[in-house]
Amino acid sequence: MARIAIDMDGVMADTSQQYINWYANRYGETIDMNSLVGLPETEGFPAGKDVIRGFLYEPGFFRTKPVIRDCQKVVKELFDKHDVFIVSAAMEFPQSLVEKLDWLKEHFPFIGWERIVFCGSKTIVHADYMIDDHVKNLQYFKGEPLMFTAPHNVNVSGYKRVNSWEEVGRILL
Repeated sequence: MARIAIDMDGVMADTSQQYINWYANRYGETIDMNSLVGLPETEGFPAGKDVIRGFLYEPGFFRTKPVIRDCQKVVKELFDKHDVFIVSAAMEFPQSLVEKLDWLKEHFPFIGWERIVFCGSKTIVHADYMIDDHVKNLQYFKGEPLMFTAPHNVNVSGYKRVNSWEEVGRILL
């Protein structure tokens, strides 16, 4: 049995698609996901990165993110076989705490409160594996880091990469 730390944003919850959805709702223009590949998370939108970053402070942004394909199925299977914790940075955007908790309750009702860790820096996390989409969370991790592919990290190297939840399942189940 392995201890696995799983990030939420960009790994379980599709942050890139949420930016696209909110931008389309606000500006009436749908941005192609492919145009965001290789760019920092809040770049690639005509209105500018400050507008996109502003979404992070708006009520509902974290609560309504789409679930990444196959995530619910694979995370449930991981929970049945391993010691799994959901670890999410939630201090920078205080309203995200409740929204992330409500999102987890809706989409992952089998995850109890004792398996949810909201923090600032993830350098405190100790596990056998960490699945995350950001270098800042993986670079100091002492276990085996698994970089979950997202548009903003496609040019990052030096980490074992997982491109889908199906792939996570093949590795960890």
